[in-house]
Amino acid sequence: MLHALMDALLGAAGLGDIGQHFPDTDPAYEGADSARLLEQVVGDLAERGWQVVNADVCLIGERPKIGPHRHRMREHVAPMLGLSPDALNVKATTTEKLGFTGRGEGLAAQAVVLIQRA
Repeated sequence: MLHALMDALLGAAGLGDIGQHFPDTDPAYEGADSARLLEQVVGDLAERGWQVVNADVCLIGERPKIGPHRHRMREHVAPMLGLSPDALNVKATTTEKLGFTGRGEGLAAQAVVLIQRA
Protein backbone atom coordinates (compact mmCIF):
# COMPACT_ATOMS: atom_id res chain seq x y z
CA MET A 1 0.00 0.00 0.00
CA LEU A 2 2.74 2.45 0.93
CA HIS A 3 4.72 1.62 -2.21
CA ALA A 4 1.63 2.19 -4.37
CA LEU A 5 1.14 5.57 -2.68
CA MET A 6 4.77 6.52 -3.28
CA ASP A 7 4.55 5.59 -6.95
CA ALA A 8 1.30 7.53 -7.35
CA LEU A 9 2.75 10.62 -5.67
CA LEU A 10 5.96 10.57 -7.65
CA GLY A 11 4.07 9.98 -10.88
CA ALA A 12 1.59 12.78 -10.22
CA ALA A 13 4.50 15.20 -9.75
CA GLY A 14 6.31 13.88 -12.84
CA LEU A 15 9.17 12.53 -10.74
CA GLY A 16 9.39 8.94 -11.92
CA ASP A 17 8.86 6.02 -9.58
CA ILE A 18 10.19 4.57 -6.35
CA GLY A 19 12.70 2.39 -8.20
CA GLN A 20 14.42 5.52 -9.44
CA HIS A 21 14.49 7.15 -6.01
CA PHE A 22 15.08 4.08 -3.83
CA PRO A 23 16.62 1.37 -6.06
CA ASP A 24 16.48 -2.13 -4.63
CA THR A 25 20.02 -2.63 -5.94
CA ASP A 26 21.30 0.01 -3.49
CA PRO A 27 22.29 -1.61 -0.17
CA ALA A 28 21.28 1.61 1.60
CA TYR A 29 17.63 0.67 1.09
CA GLU A 30 17.85 -2.97 2.13
CA GLY A 31 15.29 -3.46 4.90
CA ALA A 32 14.19 0.18 4.63
CA ASP A 33 11.06 1.24 6.50
CA SER A 34 8.42 1.97 3.84
CA ALA A 35 6.71 4.48 6.14
CA ARG A 36 9.92 6.54 6.35
CA LEU A 37 10.34 6.36 2.58
CA LEU A 38 6.77 7.59 2.09
CA GLU A 39 7.42 10.49 4.44
CA GLN A 40 10.57 11.30 2.47
CA VAL A 41 8.59 11.31 -0.80
CA VAL A 42 5.96 13.62 0.70
CA GLY A 43 8.77 15.88 1.97
CA ASP A 44 10.46 15.91 -1.44
CA LEU A 45 7.17 16.89 -3.08
CA ALA A 46 6.66 19.65 -0.51
CA GLU A 47 10.13 21.02 -1.29
CA ARG A 48 9.03 21.22 -4.92
CA GLY A 49 5.85 23.08 -3.98
CA TRP A 50 3.35 20.19 -3.97
CA GLN A 51 0.91 19.11 -1.31
CA VAL A 52 -1.31 16.07 -1.17
CA VAL A 53 -5.04 16.81 -1.39
CA ASN A 54 -6.42 13.28 -1.10
CA ALA A 55 -5.61 9.67 -1.87
CA ASP A 56 -7.46 6.49 -2.76
CA VAL A 57 -5.92 3.04 -2.32
CA CYS A 58 -7.30 -0.27 -3.51
CA LEU A 59 -5.84 -3.46 -2.07
CA ILE A 60 -6.34 -6.51 -4.25
CA GLY A 61 -6.48 -9.98 -2.73
CA GLU A 62 -8.62 -12.63 -1.13
CA ARG A 63 -7.30 -12.20 2.40
CA PRO A 64 -6.91 -10.70 4.84
CA LYS A 65 -10.24 -8.95 4.82
CA ILE A 66 -9.55 -5.21 4.92
CA GLY A 67 -12.82 -4.02 6.45
CA PRO A 68 -11.86 -4.71 10.08
CA HIS A 69 -8.56 -2.85 9.59
CA ARG A 70 -9.66 0.04 7.36
CA HIS A 71 -10.12 2.64 10.12
CA ARG A 72 -6.72 1.90 11.73
CA MET A 73 -5.00 1.96 8.34
CA ARG A 74 -6.47 5.37 7.53
CA GLU A 75 -5.58 6.72 10.98
CA HIS A 76 -2.00 5.47 10.66
CA VAL A 77 -1.20 6.35 7.02
CA ALA A 78 -3.05 9.66 6.56
CA PRO A 79 -0.62 11.67 8.75
CA MET A 80 2.30 10.38 6.64
CA LEU A 81 0.62 12.09 3.70
CA GLY A 82 -0.15 15.25 5.65
CA LEU A 83 -3.85 14.40 5.49
CA SER A 84 -6.72 13.89 7.86
CA PRO A 85 -8.06 10.33 7.76
CA ASP A 86 -11.19 11.43 5.90
CA ALA A 87 -9.02 12.44 2.91
CA LEU A 88 -7.59 8.92 2.56
CA ASN A 89 -9.79 6.14 1.23
CA VAL A 90 -8.77 2.51 1.69
CA LYS A 91 -10.78 -0.15 -0.09
CA ALA A 92 -10.30 -3.71 -1.26
CA THR A 93 -11.38 -6.06 -3.99
CA THR A 94 -10.74 -9.67 -4.90
CA THR A 95 -9.77 -11.31 -8.14
CA GLU A 96 -12.35 -14.06 -7.70
CA LYS A 97 -9.59 -16.53 -6.87
CA LEU A 98 -7.59 -15.80 -10.04
CA GLY A 99 -3.81 -15.29 -10.07
CA PHE A 100 -1.40 -15.04 -7.14
CA THR A 101 -3.74 -12.71 -5.24
CA GLY A 102 -6.64 -15.09 -5.76
CA ARG A 103 -4.59 -18.01 -4.46
CA GLY A 104 -3.83 -16.01 -1.32
CA GLU A 105 -0.12 -15.76 -2.09
CA GLY A 106 0.00 -12.00 -1.64
CA LEU A 107 -1.69 -8.67 -2.11
CA ALA A 108 -1.46 -6.11 -4.87
CA ALA A 109 -2.18 -2.41 -4.44
CA GLN A 110 -3.17 0.49 -6.66
CA ALA A 111 -3.27 4.12 -5.58
CA VAL A 112 -4.56 7.35 -7.05
CA VAL A 113 -3.60 10.69 -5.53
CA LEU A 114 -4.48 14.30 -6.09
CA ILE A 115 -1.73 16.82 -5.51
CA GLN A 116 -1.76 20.57 -5.94
CA ARG A 117 0.70 23.40 -5.83
CA ALA A 118 0.96 24.60 -2.26
